[in-house]
Amino acid sequence: MASDRWEPAAFKARVDDVLHHFVAQEAEQLSAIDPQLGPVAHQLEAVVADGKRLRAAFCYWGWRAVGQPDSDALMRAAASMELVHAAAVVHDDLIDDSPLRHGRPTAHIALRGAVRRRPRAVAAARSLAMLVGDLLMSLAGQLFATSGLPAAYLARARPLWSALARELIAGECLEILRTGADPDTAASLKVIRYKTAKYTVEQPLLIGGALAGAGERLRVGYSSYGLPLGEAFQLRDDLLGLFGDPERTGKANADDVRGHRPTALLAETWRLAADDERKQLSAQLGRRDVGPDGLAEVRRLMCRLKAPERIEAMITDRVEEALGVLHHLNTPAPAAAALTALARSAAVRLS
Repeated sequence: MASDRWEPAAFKARVDDVLHHFVAQEAEQLSAIDPQLGPVAHQLEAVVADGKRLRAAFCYWGWRAVGQPDSDALMRAAASMELVHAAAVVHDDLIDDSPLRHGRPTAHIALRGAVRRRPRAVAAARSLAMLVGDLLMSLAGQLFATSGLPAAYLARARPLWSALARELIAGECLEILRTGADPDTAASLKVIRYKTAKYTVEQPLLIGGALAGAGERLRVGYSSYGLPLGEAFQLRDDLLGLFGDPERTGKANADDVRGHRPTALLAETWRLAADDERKQLSAQLGRRDVGPDGLAEVRRLMCRLKAPERIEAMITDRVEEALGVLHHLNTPAPAAAALTALARSAAVRLS
């Protein structure tokens, strides 16, 4: 059992222990079917090896804020949120053709070694990665259902899983449909809300609350806290994606420009730019060969237009909105302290 004091490192260790044991068992069973599946099984484990475990934390405190106690069964249910995230990461990296995650090759890159002598090896590796993501989503549901919580508790939360999957996929689809279009801040914020904010903060909180039997007032509060905070989380990612240190972020910082993705940072830059500046920006967006000089040109333009400052202000406004909601929820002191700390750490970070 954990103490009521929020200790992120200790919590992360507990979630890691659940995930690593559960996924290792699943990977072993997959490999036992045929030795050729070894590289695929290895990727199952590799994808869940790292992470801040924020989604598990929000699910956990969604439960604790109702007044329910800590339990190992609850930890397993909360850890299932990280398998949803792992599935989303594999699919997102595949869609964006991102080469790195946590400083290591992404699943569709790493799996090329398993099919390097096959016809259309790159496409085959991408297909394998897609299936890894699909299996991770299935395993998320399995871990949740076998968490050990009472069946009546699980039944209260089950409908939220459908909403989580639907909204996450809607966000990914919207990002694909918006990629390459003229940047638009409102459209970018909608992508952020559905692709990231909901499954990162709001839905884990609501699932934890539903498991615990939260009342309507608290559920409404969870959404009012979770949506702006989830948006702030992704807005920070937008900034780190282009201005962050790749050694800290573990990602390639050319991805958003190279992919002409509908980020709020690019949208705000476009909104603030004059016609000649838009031409300058357009010359770099979507270029697969954009290099350090092209990225530096984009960064200089953004800084000249003060677009990063606009995103910072949007992050600050959203964190303050979330904390204002939390102040009026009258949750138990440990939960209030933890959710306050999580709000600050989700939006103020270097990776």
